[in-house]
Amino acid sequence: MSSIRNHVQLIGNVGQEPTITNLESGKKVARFSLATNEYYKDSKGEKQTDTNWHTVVAWGKTAEIVEKYVEKGKEVGITGKLKTRTYTTDDGNQRYVTDVVADEILLLGSKSDK
Repeated sequence: MSSIRNHVQLIGNVGQEPTITNLESGKKVARFSLATNEYYKDSKGEKQTDTNWHTVVAWGKTAEIVEKYVEKGKEVGITGKLKTRTYTTDDGNQRYVTDVVADEILLLGSKSDK
């Protein structure tokens, strides 16, 4: 049962080109936004779309896969966990940011998608 604690699975489209950072240790980190859509019918019976944006962070080998194959608009599947971090703004306010830390990335869509 512990394998489902803090476990997230998302399928969505990449919102911007991934940002790749090479750390001094030689490790890579990739960051990108992922849009997930939910569809529902409103009270008038009209189809509506609710889009949620997620920040995805990938480390090491997973970041290398992102660097090689992931681009804006590409549909991907992500498995990972949620990680919340805090920081203080210049005016002294504390902010919280929740990222999806990707363990695995599945490239979806056809090979001809660009």
